[in-house]
Amino acid sequence: MYTYVVRRLLLMIPTLLGITLVVFSVMALSPGGISAQSLVEGMNLEPQAKKAMEDYYNRIYGLDQPAPMQYLRWLNNVSPVGFTFDESGQVEGFSFSKGSDLGKSFRYGRSVLELVGERLPITLLLNLLSIPIIYVVAIAIGVRAAVERGRAFDLGSSGVMLALWSVPTMLAGVLMIGFFANDQYWHWFPTAGLSRREALDMPFMPHWASVLDVLKLFAVTVLTTAASVALAAKAPRLPRVLVLGALGLGLGAWMGWTLPGHGLVAPLLLSLSIGALLGGLGYIDYVGLRIGLVGMIGILLGVLLGAHLGEGGFVPGFLLDRAWHLVLPLLCLSYGSFAFLSKLTRTAVLENLLADYARTARAKGVAERRVLWHHVFRNSLLPLITVSAGLLPSLLAGSVIVESIFSIEGMGKLAVEAVQTRDRELVLSVTLGSGLLTLIGYLIADLCYAIADPRVSYD
Repeated sequence: MYTYVVRRLLLMIPTLLGITLVVFSVMALSPGGISAQSLVEGMNLEPQAKKAMEDYYNRIYGLDQPAPMQYLRWLNNVSPVGFTFDESGQVEGFSFSKGSDLGKSFRYGRSVLELVGERLPITLLLNLLSIPIIYVVAIAIGVRAAVERGRAFDLGSSGVMLALWSVPTMLAGVLMIGFFANDQYWHWFPTAGLSRREALDMPFMPHWASVLDVLKLFAVTVLTTAASVALAAKAPRLPRVLVLGALGLGLGAWMGWTLPGHGLVAPLLLSLSIGALLGGLGYIDYVGLRIGLVGMIGILLGVLLGAHLGEGGFVPGFLLDRAWHLVLPLLCLSYGSFAFLSKLTRTAVLENLLADYARTARAKGVAERRVLWHHVFRNSLLPLITVSAGLLPSLLAGSVIVESIFSIEGMGKLAVEAVQTRDRELVLSVTLGSGLLTLIGYLIADLCYAIADPRVSYD
């Protein structure tokens, strides 16, 4: 195992060199290429100032040299071991401890490392919150659909997941902003960014004017959540459908009446739609999913009701303001992955449910729940591990569409801006980081194969 890991780590070096070389070659061979003259075009400078600017770029980035020398120069700067240069650009010596330098951005005139350090935490926050949601929901739905193959839940969940997957992320983001962040409809969420300017001056945690408001909020939330969970877990199907349907009718009517300039059509359509949706949620017999969704509805209703009963003086704080800004981006970032992972999970679980070892375990008297989760699900993890190998590079690359729609200054938006402006230093640094994380992700996936399946060995 250790020999395999060391060999894979050593093979990463030529692979990364090949990746960066291809990207650099594409940028250098593209129409216009990258030169000091192309960087100062459009600045409307005097001839002397323009010449001085070109000389500056040539000296800093070596753009007056041939393309192979430019690449070797960048590679030498990135490597912690290499040649050192004096102020005139001449080789001064060779050092084993010169350190690594990702260079300075053409567009921003700042260190690439500083730019990545500012944008990376934002992208990490989005992905580290969305990935657990995606996997939990997809695995829960996929396993249940495999167990109930050909039944109502399998057909219904397949239709819903396919419908979600068919909606483009760009369209979903625009619709979310148009309906839930627009003054003409429900102005519930902000349109852009991750926090308000006022939130920077607020305390980190939410703050109430009196302890009584906190007790009201806590008591009401606990009561509504407990009642929702009890309804989802213990109530018979008909009362459950009627209660949730009536709740949906009320919520839809309230949403319709809060619309500016509403008539009778909007409240009626919303009331019937949300009533049918919540009534259908109460009809399904998947207890875990039903409890989770209905419990979330109970928590939301409790929070809204508790806040309404408060006497005022509530300060949301930086934490609650950031969570409020993250709701729409996380929904937009997560919904499209449910279908792919849930269908992948369903196929893998279904294949193993019909395998010989599963039938043998049932014949020995092993409980069906233990067969599913202890035997079948473990062997079904291999396709999910393969897909998860691409999670690490996504943490750095970010979601270009979501960050652009919601004006989030993350790594995805930074990478697009770097490509548009031919920012060589930034593009190569992002490529190097993404390639490194991709190779590490594949290595971790290979090691997880051996953990999940004892038949896999690298000795």
